[in-house]
Amino acid sequence: MDELLTLKEIAKILRVSERTIMRYLKAGKLKASRPGQWRIKECDLEKFLGENSNIKRRFKRHDIQT
Repeated sequence: MDELLTLKEIAKILRVSERTIMRYLKAGKLKASRPGQWRIKECDLEKFLGENSNIKRRFKRHDIQT
């Protein structure tokens, strides 16, 4: 089962603001669910990266160490 990541974690991985992540969600570029607060599956993040990056890279869990 994919791990669910928060907006803050995704923003840190992508090095953008949480507001930018919300724009991606509203534009349909990134999929998420909202069981209380927004959560994004790892596989959806990887799909987003594959479709929106000129560098094909699999993110690593240590990318989001807080």
